[in-house]
Amino acid sequence: MNAVIEPFTIHVAQAELDDLHDRLARTRWPDRETVDDTAQGPPLAKLQALCDYWRDGYDWRRCEALLDELGQFRTTIDGLGIHFLHVGSPEPDALPLLMSHGWPGSILEFRHVVGRLTDPVAHGEDARDAFHLVIPSMPGFGFSDKPTGTGWGVGRIADAWIELMSRLGYERWAAQGGDWGSAVTEAIGRKAPAGCVGLHFNLPLVFPSPEELADATPDEKAMLDGARHYEDVLSAYAKLQATRPQTAGYVLSDSPAALAAWIYAMFQDVSDSDVGDPETVFGMDAMLDDIMLYWLPNTAASSARIYWEAARENASGPPPSGPNPTPAGFSIFPKEAYRASRRWIEKRYATVLHYNELDRGGHFAAMEQPAAFADELRATFRSSRGPAVDAR
Repeated sequence: MNAVIEPFTIHVAQAELDDLHDRLARTRWPDRETVDDTAQGPPLAKLQALCDYWRDGYDWRRCEALLDELGQFRTTIDGLGIHFLHVGSPEPDALPLLMSHGWPGSILEFRHVVGRLTDPVAHGEDARDAFHLVIPSMPGFGFSDKPTGTGWGVGRIADAWIELMSRLGYERWAAQGGDWGSAVTEAIGRKAPAGCVGLHFNLPLVFPSPEELADATPDEKAMLDGARHYEDVLSAYAKLQATRPQTAGYVLSDSPAALAAWIYAMFQDVSDSDVGDPETVFGMDAMLDDIMLYWLPNTAASSARIYWEAARENASGPPPSGPNPTPAGFSIFPKEAYRASRRWIEKRYATVLHYNELDRGGHFAAMEQPAAFADELRATFRSSRGPAVDAR
């Protein structure tokens, strides 16, 4: 097995950026929606404004420099090239933390918490709360390789991430995830590798039993209503990607405007924006940086396949029984589609390190509320710390 870890830098050819500019200029737009809200999807005027800025004002080279500055690497695990950020802390006893993104996220979801987590002293926090960060791009996402065969489901990704932490020389480490990152983190916890001392979730994978549904409190009923609204109104993209990811790929790989609409819809629908206005939450640059990590490496189809793989993985056997044995913490953001009460969680995890319901924030918690998100990680893992071993 080739266990070499190599530095990685990005420099996209100008011809690729020129091609993107030309495609945006030639976009064939549909007619305007027939409603005055987001009930039919992203409004035409919003998408046109985003794409106009993408064509005439956005600077990819700025994002490219940011990624290079953070520290990019690649290594081959289970036959697949894996791209990841590895950001060390100046604190020698920092806890190594694996952070996993989902769809339509990317490693850039965590950009605003990197400094807060690796160098807490510089942000007025305690040096004992420092982390070394390992942030990989999921297989088929970003600048990781695209699987050429089936089988790269959640369990296999979890195995790859466990190997990555071992390969980096970390003997004690923790894992964090949201969206598909939650599923991978859950799988890591159930595999219970010797070095993993704790988990953190900002999307709890907790699905109440019929008895719990019947016995739900008013707060729990509100959580159930949010999940039901997502399933009934907002989840069409997930059903398509779980059944026909290749079909989606033809459209999203050819048209940057289509890709922008597909991803912008998620920023619009599941962020904490009272008026469905993600520009006020993220800013256009941050949304386009994320979209570019799908456009440039042409990962529309390969990233969508994680839904297809997971659907088959889930159908291949019974769900795991018994509580997850790895200690875990939970941060419940109010605009997350899937939320869970503490009593539901305590039935499914052997040890709950931390539970908190926050006042603001949605699905992209680290982007929306970076200070609160960093505080939640510190609170979760304070009891799990010990000397870190870093073989770099």
